[in-house]
Amino acid sequence: MKSPRSALVVGLGVAGMAAAIGLRDAGWQVTMIERAPQRRRGGYFIGLFGTGVSAARRLGVMDSLHTRNPARMTTWAVTRGGDRKRTPGFLDQPGEPQGVLRGDIEAALFANLGDIELRFATVPTAIDDVPGGALVTTRDATTGAEQRERFDLVLGADGVRSTVRRLVFGPDERFMRPLNAMICAFQLKAQVPYFAPEHGIILAEPRRSLWIFPFADCQPTALFSYRTRAIDAQFREPVEAVLRRTYGPEPLGEILSHALDQLSRADDYLFDSVNHIEMPSWRAGRVLLVGDAAWCMSLYSGMGASAGLASGALLGELLARHPADIDAALATWDARLRPFVRQHQRAARLLKAQIFTPSGPIAALLLKGLQKLVGARDSSTPPSAIERILVRTMNVDLTADAA
Repeated sequence: MKSPRSALVVGLGVAGMAAAIGLRDAGWQVTMIERAPQRRRGGYFIGLFGTGVSAARRLGVMDSLHTRNPARMTTWAVTRGGDRKRTPGFLDQPGEPQGVLRGDIEAALFANLGDIELRFATVPTAIDDVPGGALVTTRDATTGAEQRERFDLVLGADGVRSTVRRLVFGPDERFMRPLNAMICAFQLKAQVPYFAPEHGIILAEPRRSLWIFPFADCQPTALFSYRTRAIDAQFREPVEAVLRRTYGPEPLGEILSHALDQLSRADDYLFDSVNHIEMPSWRAGRVLLVGDAAWCMSLYSGMGASAGLASGALLGELLARHPADIDAALATWDARLRPFVRQHQRAARLLKAQIFTPSGPIAALLLKGLQKLVGARDSSTPPSAIERILVRTMNVDLTADAA
């Protein structure tokens, strides 16, 4: 009997595990490596849209994916002085997103890895192209031991600062497109005082904002987002000190003070610059990039997890359709996925970044006007043309007709 084709997936995130499951279901023998010594848990807020839900169903993980939309969610637009007005929240937008923690998606995928070989504390150190495959040298970070193996396909799913991309395609600077913004996301230990557990909060000011995302059965998560061109300078001090300076010199008020105090107690947090990854090709020989390593639509897009799930499901189904022609499968995968990625990168850069963090006073006023207009609409009002377009783009099934 002919041996199954082999694949190495680098990175135990959403896109990596989705691709591993897709490849396994297509009959491939899959090995996964992860830099961290163990699986990461928890994580920040994610809205899972129809694109991601349909992909999760195709991967067989939707039934084990715990969603957390509050039953009676209310979102408030607030000022640091304490004024509040009801406003549409993230989960109220077109497309009916499901609110989850990043760890909820990863837990569902991890539970469905089955017999896929998994090696923690392991990194690639060299990747060499060979006919019909790639030779990969990996190092165990615990023991320092190295081994060299051949795979028919290597997938780099190791994040925006991908080691695979750097080894095969070149330095980060060639592909990273900064959005001149920073984010800090973490889970609160306690909701903001005088707000109910199911309350969302949006504090939006010119060039800086704070969002609080509620869940049905766990504490909310916070997202600080602010604009700056001095990206390197943001990493020279402790994160809390940077945020306190950025959101000053005005008095912080109770809401901002509570969120910053909670940051000091958080189990972990994400503090990073906001970037897109733009590449003319996500493939070199038998090395393929997926997820943030390939395109990184940014947290502002709201579509990163959905795209990661869909790219993995689509890859598996196309390789199952073309078992003897990997090149044809990968070409079709790229052709179907690339327009979707470009569309959502453009929306994040031109529109959604303004919603999350207004670029100036005029943008802040326009955002308040938009919130007031949408909040005043009756639920029976037919959706506008723009809303219908947004629904279609966020709920497209990329895997339709792929199998």
